[in-house]
Amino acid sequence: MRNKQAMKDFVLNLLRNNLPEKYYYHNSAHTIYVREKGQEIGLQEQCTTQELKLLSVAALWHDTGYIKTYKYHEEESCLIARQHLPEYGYSVSDVDLICGMIMATKIPQLPGTKLEEILADADLEYLGTPSFEVKSISLFHELHSINPLLTEEKWNQMQISFIQKHHYFTKFCIENMEPVKQIHLRKLILGSQ
Repeated sequence: MRNKQAMKDFVLNLLRNNLPEKYYYHNSAHTIYVREKGQEIGLQEQCTTQELKLLSVAALWHDTGYIKTYKYHEEESCLIARQHLPEYGYSVSDVDLICGMIMATKIPQLPGTKLEEILADADLEYLGTPSFEVKSISLFHELHSINPLLTEEKWNQMQISFIQKHHYFTKFCIENMEPVKQIHLRKLILGSQ
């Protein structure tokens, strides 16, 4: 069994060495961010030490599927995680929990457990933060590189629609991120008029 640092290094190198350069948003930096936010939200939601460990692992592997596919990357992430996690000492039941969390990040988000809610919120936590604009510009550039017909106007309409449908699941994000997210939404709506 290899140690947890070796696992982190493996995943981050997998992303850094295999993701296209045009993935300006879905990259190793995003993975690190989601992992940190998962821990932060998990602490606020009174997760146990074991739950925090599983959250950390799920966050680490949640976007590995992007190395193979864009559209169904969550399913691919689970396949990759199932292939490698036993090498790091994770049981079948742990891997099932981890894959449940990974699948909870799929849009539309449909988490079924507390840990799934936390990872779903960590993945889109930025919607309610001051870094929203910077991160959304990165995501626009990524999507535009995949679909050159995507204009900024279309992107802004997509964002408005997405944010209007999105909701946080954890008490922490509802209380702390939702008000800021609504401010961003109002700015987008005003900017599109």
